[in-house]
Amino acid sequence: MESIQHKTVSVNGIQMHIAEKGGEAGDGQVILFLHGFPELWYTWRHQMLALSSLGYRAIAPDLRGYGDTEAPSSITSYSSLHIVGDLVALMDSLGVEKVFVVAHDWGAIIAWYLCLFRPERVKAFFCLSVPFRPRNPNRKPIETLRAFFGDDYYMCRFQEPGKIEAEIDRWGAKEVLKKMLTSRKPGPPCWAKENPFGLNPEFPVTLPSWLSEEDLDYYATKFNQSGFTGGLNYYRALDLNWELTAAWTETVVKTPVKYVVGELDSVYTTPGIKEYVDNGGFKKDVPLLEEIVVMEDVGHFINQERAEQINNLIYEFISQF
Repeated sequence: MESIQHKTVSVNGIQMHIAEKGGEAGDGQVILFLHGFPELWYTWRHQMLALSSLGYRAIAPDLRGYGDTEAPSSITSYSSLHIVGDLVALMDSLGVEKVFVVAHDWGAIIAWYLCLFRPERVKAFFCLSVPFRPRNPNRKPIETLRAFFGDDYYMCRFQEPGKIEAEIDRWGAKEVLKKMLTSRKPGPPCWAKENPFGLNPEFPVTLPSWLSEEDLDYYATKFNQSGFTGGLNYYRALDLNWELTAAWTETVVKTPVKYVVGELDSVYTTPGIKEYVDNGGFKKDVPLLEEIVVMEDVGHFINQERAEQINNLIYEFISQF
């Protein structure tokens, strides 16, 4: 881990922290890793070491609002246009014309927008967990999610500023992160108003083999420093994204894509997602989608849980280009 270098770059009006490993390779050899919620560049530690050893230059930022990257206070500063703007500015600042993108969870959502907005900057996209979701021109996202899953659905629960942050403060960042990162419950995540994380001091969460106490401490330390509001603001800007992306309704993603997901992933097992992925809708919207990989007995945090397999699949996919 000591071999991973860290620096801060000025992009799109904010200071962004990036982790980097690998030589100053040509454009075709750069991999941009994008993390999700509640994570950091650190989620890609295994992939960075593996892929850089194969000759790639691995770059993993803390996205806007996370870790050591600046966190603007306004919810409207977390639109898809802002985040994609950060990434394009990051590529420009590093003198990189095109990248391979490897992304998970919210990072994958942002990567889909990057493929829509600036396809000429993406050589190929290795997508974990979150498939492309076509824009519904008739209904805003939060209204739709509330109608399907109710107020307890986690994205709905996140909408009120300060509310879920207060619950995190009540239970402590480390305990909340431990619960979220180790959850393997399939289906749409629903969080009750009282004790939304389902924590019980009498039944402490045990860490799986793929997540050490040291790993958890790293996450907890960074979230204790920066807070969770930046990451939560991505969810609070979902309806804003819908408004801003009207011009891309029914746009097809023309980037080569490999999609890998765990069979227990709460995204994949949310009603409607599996059907979209498996029954041809996904392939229709992303015609250059390669054969989908569904990993047995794997949860949401797949790149950490099955690091070696994911490393091999990434290399197998991007080495074609």
